[in-house]
Amino acid sequence: MLKLTIPAKPAQPDVEFYDEVKEEFVVIPGKPATKEYTLQLEHSLVSLSKWEAKWCKSFLNNKEMTPEESIDYIRCMTITQNVPPEVYNNVTNENIQEVSSYIAAPMTATTINNNVNGKAGSREIVTSELIYYWMISLNIPLECQKWHLNRLLTLIQVCNVKNAPPKKMSKRQIMSRNAALNASRRNQLNTSG
Repeated sequence: MLKLTIPAKPAQPDVEFYDEVKEEFVVIPGKPATKEYTLQLEHSLVSLSKWEAKWCKSFLNNKEMTPEESIDYIRCMTITQNVPPEVYNNVTNENIQEVSSYIAAPMTATTINNNVNGKAGSREIVTSELIYYWMISLNIPLECQKWHLNRLLTLIQVCNVKNAPPKKMSKRQIMSRNAALNASRRNQLNTSG
């Protein structure tokens, strides 16, 4: 979970100008001051699903997001209750960088070689529905949808690696393994053959 502090904004005064067409003064009301607000955010499958439902495109395959999409993802990640909508108008570039760093964090010590069994990575477009499918097919409990998304994706990868059939050994590898086993047994039994 990430705690994100949205800074306070000072009040903006009214702006007055003369409308030459109507020949009258027009006053545009200023904005009241806002207070600092702390949000609790969670980058999870739940927040990903909310964002994709609104924008109708894949979050994970989206290379460049507009500022509006980025701020909306922060809104989707928010688990703090009853946040006034105007708070999101005060999100700074530093806030967005902090959220981006949090999203990119692995949140696990597990590492997986992505080139398992000589296969290159998939070009499949990953959406929330596909991740839910993977969870269901691997019998991963739905409670995990609230985990940090990177941790959930790592668990899915671990399940795939552990469920994969063992890699066949070449004749050379079998002969090498058998030679090592025979040498080990000769040493244990103190024999020459």
